[in-house]
Amino acid sequence: MELMDHPRGGYRFLTGIAPYSCGVASLPDHEIVHVTLRRPMPYVFGFDRIERFLSEVSRPRHALCGVELRLPGPLSFDGFAAFNARYQQLLDDLGLLIDGCNPVARTNVAPAVDPPAEPALYGFSYTAPCTDADGLRTFVVAGAGDLMDQANLSAAAVVRPDEVSDDAMREKAGTVMRVMHSRMEGLGVGWGHVTTVDVYTERAVEPLLRDLILEPIGEAAAHGVHWHYSRPPIADLAFEMDVRGVARELWI
Repeated sequence: MELMDHPRGGYRFLTGIAPYSCGVASLPDHEIVHVTLRRPMPYVFGFDRIERFLSEVSRPRHALCGVELRLPGPLSFDGFAAFNARYQQLLDDLGLLIDGCNPVARTNVAPAVDPPAEPALYGFSYTAPCTDADGLRTFVVAGAGDLMDQANLSAAAVVRPDEVSDDAMREKAGTVMRVMHSRMEGLGVGWGHVTTVDVYTERAVEPLLRDLILEPIGEAAAHGVHWHYSRPPIADLAFEMDVRGVARELWI
């Protein structure tokens, strides 16, 4: 992972794989603002909605730094690769890639209840000028599932494949927590800067909460954990997380 500046967008990004970056952090004099859609919409049209919103707040399309998607159901590894190729082409068509590298962070999960009929935009993050940015650390860490190597999107990388026992889920959650910590470290932030911790799983969260999630995150535990009863985007996976630290949360 390499931290790269994106002055045109007002943020830095931690390089990831082709479809998304590992995370983003605001540049000085900017902040990252998080937006949630009250009603998710087909993601292809969702990018038109993002562009209209950014125009309304006088921000360029390059200010888009994070995307949250919802799927009708988990995909196979091959299906996920095909989806990623279409998604990356869409961002390329919008001129958002930098020398072929995708700076935009992403979370992509499949709700277990009332999933969308087609891939949908659930939320996004963008940068805005901040006149009082002194000491403000805003960032978004991309979603990560229970893979030993996040760059290896194959069955060989799955933590405890085909297992969902309490012990297996603890190992999966511990692996993902280490990814969150590593990505935050790469962005130059820590748990003390976190305002939201999202957990995505169909499995019981309570056995994992105290010693695997809440105790390690220190003061961020004051904000609790947001459990989305959802599955990671790949059928072989069982646990996913993302985290962010922002000063403003909007609903549209």
